[in-house]
Formats: sequence, structure tokens, C-alpha cells
Amino acid sequence: MFKDFWFGLSCGFAALAFMGSAAHALADKPNIVIILADDLGYGDIGAFGATDIATPNIDALGKRGLIFTDFYSGHSVCSPARAAILTGRYPRRMGISHVFQMESPDGMPREEITIAEMLKDVGYATGLVGKWHLGSNDRYMPWNQGFDTFFGVPFSNDMGNFHWYNNREIVYETIDQAYLTQRYTEKATAFIETHKDAPFFLYVAHSMPHVPIYASPDFLGTSQRGLYGDVVQELDWSVGEIVASLEAAGVMENTLIVFSSDNGPWLAMGEHGGSAGTLRDGKGTSFDGGSRVPTVAYAGGEVSGAVVTVPISTLDLLPTIARLAGATPPADRILDGRDVSGLFKGEAASPVPYYYFEAWNRRLDALRLGDWKLKRANSFFVPDIIMSWALRLGEFSHGEMLFNLATDPGETDNLIDDYPEKAAALRSLLLEGDKIVPERRERIMISTSADRAGYGRLVTMAGIVSLVILASLGGLIFFAVRLIRRRFFA
Repeated sequence: MFKDFWFGLSCGFAALAFMGSAAHALADKPNIVIILADDLGYGDIGAFGATDIATPNIDALGKRGLIFTDFYSGHSVCSPARAAILTGRYPRRMGISHVFQMESPDGMPREEITIAEMLKDVGYATGLVGKWHLGSNDRYMPWNQGFDTFFGVPFSNDMGNFHWYNNREIVYETIDQAYLTQRYTEKATAFIETHKDAPFFLYVAHSMPHVPIYASPDFLGTSQRGLYGDVVQELDWSVGEIVASLEAAGVMENTLIVFSSDNGPWLAMGEHGGSAGTLRDGKGTSFDGGSRVPTVAYAGGEVSGAVVTVPISTLDLLPTIARLAGATPPADRILDGRDVSGLFKGEAASPVPYYYFEAWNRRLDALRLGDWKLKRANSFFVPDIIMSWALRLGEFSHGEMLFNLATDPGETDNLIDDYPEKAAALRSLLLEGDKIVPERRERIMISTSADRAGYGRLVTMAGIVSLVILASLGGLIFFAVRLIRRRFFA
């Protein structure tokens, strides 16, 4: 497979393997474009091993720039991951370990400083097209977190009353999701054309391929992986349109473009859930399939066709962008990312710890440093089944695990008994990671009748769900007791 080729090649070069270079380099205040897919798996892109989905535009972007084989999201589910992308901080520091629901009265704390806010201070125009999902209360919407313009949706496409925002205005209530990717693309290219004469930051956060998935008629039946593949191929088309727009505007050579995913594939959705390729498990878990995501980047072409194997994460985006744009990162808080802008000049990056936070028990679950990963023991409990839809007991109930990800990316060979000193060293680092705790938590603002109504609906929903779960468990216990009595005491 192509992915295996890259892994073999990159191992011989340690951090980077160069296949060529170009003369172009980013000038002062380059444009910044982040393109984010939703629930896209590591095995869904051609450059990362997909053979049944064609992604020529994404692959070409990597060949012109960098392919990151070991790139991580800041979390394995949506809202926390997006908070990490925009702030350079582990979501746990912000008190975010859950997915914001449609009726949630809270959101990412307003005191957090986003990439958009940082760049506005140095003269950038800022725009968001697509999915926000960091709070749908007006207080937490994009216009209060540094974005000049916003066209998109406030939450996931599987949440009720799914509607557009054009800046602060709801433009219409019903969305035909078959044309969602096309509409986002139109707005993204229009933003580029409008702002081509000054530095800009464009964040394109696609709703696809998060379920329910839709493709426009132009892409139906075009892939070898059914509807899911069609959806991803349309996303690839979108990347091609954005690149073409940058080239037509004459700004391509002074633009940093990053394409990635917010987390791994939602495997429980079956054919509509994507693939983690050779990685273990998917969305919501602390195995690598949950947060290791297919990522490519382009930065003026000074380095082309490079493969980065050292672990990098979305936490690194804010400090890296700050260096490239001549902006000042927030100095009054801990940033968990580091500046890796040297990668775009052919420099290497040193490994630093990456922490995996489990989505459902909300604890620090694992650590990676270099090639090695230590995963804490985990006891199976009911919410793992209910919340992740996994229903795979063995994936969640296990002892302490140690993996060498360079030779075992699928996390199949537990080396905990073979390398006690390595495990002990990583165990100490995990204890340091336990110190990552919420630094502040903004008080939930429930100030309007709409807020109160929404909060009331949320509480009611939670109550109903709890009653259903309790009733189901009670029923299971009842029938289990009856079965035992009939089997052994009849």
C-alpha cells in the first residue's frame, strides 16, 4: 500500500524525507487557510492508503508541501477537538470534554483567545465557513471569537433544526445537505476573491463526512466505496476549488494551507462511518484511530514532497501561525502547542509528549512520546457502550498497554512486560499530564427566555434519557433473574 511505502521511506530519514524543493517561501503576513473535514478517517485519503476513494487534489497538496503521517487532533470528538484547533490548548484546560448539543447553554469560554482573534490584532481579515460547534448561544458564536464573517451552521448536521447563519442572521430554516459541501465551497472561494489584496485567515470547517452523509448529484456513484466515498471525493473537489481560487487570485505562493480532520472515523456508523486504515479503533477512543488524522500542508512550496513522521498536532497550529504572521501568542495562559514553522523550511522537529484524553470517562488515558505510547488500564463500564456505540468489550476493558507505534501503528502488540524502564518513564510523564486541569470555567450565561427554554429542554432530555437507560437496565436484570431461575431452579 502507498501508506506502507511512506512509512518505510520515512523511517530511513528519521523526521523528514525530502523528494524535492522549490524556490518559493512565505512572505510576511501570509494568508492562512485551514480546511477541516468532520469525522474523516486516516484510511480515507489516497496519500494515507485509500485505494477505493480518489483524492487527487488533497494528495497533490501534500506532494507540493508536507505529508504528516503522525498528525494528531487535540481530542477524539468534535467540540473539544475544534477548541484545541483554534486555541492551541488541550480542551481540558478550558473545561471542555463533551460535545455541545443544540440546546446547550454553554460553549467555549469567551476568555479563550482564538487564531482569528490573534490574527485580527495584526491586520488580518478573518472568516469562518462551515461548522462551528463551540456553542450555539449568541454569547459563544464565531462573531464573539474573532471572526469578521461567518457563513455556516452552529452545530453538527445530525442535530435537529439544522439551519444556516449568514453572520448573525438565520437565512433559512431548511438545508438540503446534498449541496452542503458545494455551498461551503462557493462561500470560501468568494471570501478569497474579496480579501485577496490583504492578509486573511479562512477557516473552512466542512460538515461532511459526519453522518448523515450526502453528496451532490455530480458526485453520486463516482467512488468505489459507496456513498461515503462519494462524499469524500466531493470534499477533495472542494479542496481543488479552493486551491484554484488562491491561484487565480495570485496569492497561492504566499498562503499556508492545512487540510486535516477534527477526529477519527465514527466506526459505529458502518459503511457511512469511514476507515481508520491500519490504525486501531476510531472516534471517541484513545487508540490512535480516534485522534490520529490524515493531514497535509502547503506553505509556499519552499519544501515539497516532504514526509513528517515526528508527532505533530493541531495544538501546534496557533503558535506556528503566530510565528509566520508576526503575531504574538497569548502570554497570560499555558499553550500546549509549539512553533513548528521550521518544518516548512526543511528543519526537523523534536518529539514532545502528546496526551490522549478519553471522550467518555473524560480522563487522561494515554501518552505518546516519540515512537512510544503508554495507555492506562481501563475497566469496562456501561457508558462506553451507550455513548460510543462500540459494543466491543475487548476494546475498552484492558490492562496497561505499551506500544511502539513506529513498528506497530495498529497497536496490536502490547510490550508492557518487555520494556519496564520505558513504561516507567512514560508513567511519570502521565502523572505530569494529570496536572492538566481546567484553569477557569466561565459561568454559564442563562440570561434570556430563549436560553432558559433551551436549558429546560436540555434538562428534560437528559432526564428522559436517564429514565430510559434505568428502565432498560432494570428490564435486563429482571429477565436475567428469570432466566437464571428457570435454568437452575426450575
